[in-house]
Parts: sequence; C-alpha cells; structure tokens
Amino acid sequence: MENEAAAECDYDLIIIGGGMVGATLASALRDQSIRIGIIEAYPFGSSSQPSYDDRSIALAYGSRQIFAGMGLWQNLSPQVTPIHQIHVSNSGHFGVARLDRRESRVEALGYVVENRVVGGILSEVISSYENIDLITPAQLSDISVTKSQATVTYEQNNESYQITAPLVVGADGAMSRLRELLGIGIERREYEQSAIIANVSTELPHNNVAYERFTDTGPIALLPLGDDRCSLVWTVKPTEVEGLLEMEEREWLRLLQQRFGYRLGRFLRVGKRSSYPLALVRAEEQIASRVVLVGNAAHTLHPVAGQGFNLGVRDVAGLAQVIADKYKEGADWGSISVLNEYGQWRRRDHRQVITFTDTMARLFTNSFPPVVVGRNLGLLALDLFPPLKNMFARRTMGMAGRLPRLARGIAL
Repeated sequence: MENEAAAECDYDLIIIGGGMVGATLASALRDQSIRIGIIEAYPFGSSSQPSYDDRSIALAYGSRQIFAGMGLWQNLSPQVTPIHQIHVSNSGHFGVARLDRRESRVEALGYVVENRVVGGILSEVISSYENIDLITPAQLSDISVTKSQATVTYEQNNESYQITAPLVVGADGAMSRLRELLGIGIERREYEQSAIIANVSTELPHNNVAYERFTDTGPIALLPLGDDRCSLVWTVKPTEVEGLLEMEEREWLRLLQQRFGYRLGRFLRVGKRSSYPLALVRAEEQIASRVVLVGNAAHTLHPVAGQGFNLGVRDVAGLAQVIADKYKEGADWGSISVLNEYGQWRRRDHRQVITFTDTMARLFTNSFPPVVVGRNLGLLALDLFPPLKNMFARRTMGMAGRLPRLARGIAL
C-alpha cells in the first residue's frame, strides 16, 4: 500500500541539483515507479553545467559496481580508461608504495573518465523516463517543511512555482542553496592549497598506471587517459595559481617536470588549465526533517586519492536502496526515523574517508623531520605487508564496510 502522504504530494522525491550526484540518484530509482522532480539551474546536457565539463574523475571499483547495478556500466565502459596499478611516492624521499589490480583480484583498481561522458549518459537516461520531470533551468528560492511533506519553491522564467514531496534531497554542490535555506551550518577547514587541473601529453605511455606523488606543496596526481594523455591534479600554494595559469606552456611544463620527475618521460603538451581552492567542508547536519544532503552538499573533500565523488556515489546507492525498500513496504521514506537509519548506515564510511583524505593531505606537507621519517616508513610498510596493502586498496576502491546492493552489482 502506497504511503498516503506521498500520494497527496506532487512528487515522491524532489532532487535539488541535476549534476552527476543528483542525476545518479534519479537514474538509480528510474525503474521504481517513483515520481521524481529534479530542479537544476543549468539546461540538462549543457557544457555550462559544472558537473559535465571536460575535467576527469577517477571512478573507484566500487563505483563501477554501482553503475553496473544500475544497468549503466555497459554505456560507460567503452569510454573509460582502467587503472591497473597505482604508484605512490614522496618527492625527494625514500619510500614507495605500489598497488596492483592482480593483488586485489579485480579487473581494475579504478577507471578514469571525463565528466562530460558520465554527465551525457546520465542526462540521456533521466530524460527518457516519464516518471522523472526535469525542471530546468530553474533556481531554488525557498523550502518549508511540515510533519508530512516538504514544499519547495523555485523560480523559472521569472515565475514562481511550488511543488511538494515527502522527501527532498540536496545534491546542489559545495555552495548548496538548500543547505543555506535550511540554516545548516558547515565546518570548514582550509588547506591553504589550490588545485591546478589540466590534461597533459607525455613522452612515454602511461600503461594504465596512476601516479600520486607528494611534494612540499601537496600531491600531484596523474591519472591515465586514452591516447596516452593523463589527467593532472597539481596541488600548489594559492600564491602560485595566477602565475601558473598565465605561464607560457614551455615554462609551465618545465616546472611540472621538476616537481613530478621523469617516470613518464618528458611532458610534451598541456591542455586548458583551470584551478580551484582546496578546503574540507562538512555540513553540521546531513539529515533534517524531510531532507537529506548528499555529495558535495554534505561533504567536500581534498582531491587526494580521488575519494570525493565516489563517496557521494555510495551515498546515492545507500539512499536509493532505503527509498526503494520503504516504497515497496508502503512506508514513509521521508520520515526522520527512516532518514536516521540511512544516516547511521553512512556515518562510518563518511568518518573514515574524511579522516583518511584529511590526514593524507596534511601529513605529506608536514616538514617536521620525525613526521617525514614516519611517513616514508609508512609507505614502505604499505608496500611490504600484503594485509595492510589489501586493507588500503579496499578502502580506496570503496569496497570496505557494509555495502549497498548496488555496490555489489545487484539491482534495487
């Protein structure tokens, strides 16, 4: 029997934000006969949507399983580059750790794909289902909550509209408007670092190896892409950003070479460069009455080890399972008791991943001699002790702890 409060609403679920996290949630629930409304500020499939630009993301093996459980991996797989090995090193110091897919008994440790590819597939999927309404371009302007439902007010074409649902999910990014309207505060920890993002061409083939090289200003990540290109995330001091964005290509490549070394030979070319400041941002509450925050609206992480988007995808997989199960039971999936059940389930994963990325980001920029020696010994230990390496690999692959059905490749 369908939940009576939901039956009286315009939708069963309203998602604020149609970027990759919000669109993934809608895609996961597309076959559940659930009425979904998505409010998004940009036209779907538009290159102006920040989630769907030319940057690349590393999909953890666990995220691959989630997309497989959703029935979308066959669409993605021809356009991804698998990561067979991960090489972790510390510039100017001893200690190297190597992770290999064969040791973890998986076909790949992860996959690299351009945002626009994932965004394009998700946009195509959710645009083709009659139970999903795309309200775009539109801006959220207000939300009010009663015991049985949430009322969302949005602006579109200079007109104001209201829609209702028993549950509203905030997937509207690090600067979440929904979070602001609800008065949910954030914990913000500045890293005093910025990330330079670009694609680079190298002299030697990457051979499907991903590199994480720690330097005194932060990590440099090089992820394998097709055509022997690599996706670069170069962490620098904020005072260096403007100069690096405007610098002539040859000098820029020389500086990158100096920081990274010659494991891939010479750097030959660099594409468009962009940057963003780095900080740990965490919502003080991720669950409120009739509301859940997911993805960057709930937690924005340092890009070290590429955990941010993957944590958001696991949020979505867990929440989709809870909603689908409660829908089938005829229960109120937006009630605070149900949302607390979801929150308790996800809390441990959040805590472990946030602690892991924050510790890595801070540990490898600390120049205190005992810390330097300790972290180098830690890299050696990681490389030499298989149980430790296996635990580390499972964590980075998103395969640790209690997994949603989708993360085990099982449909909802």
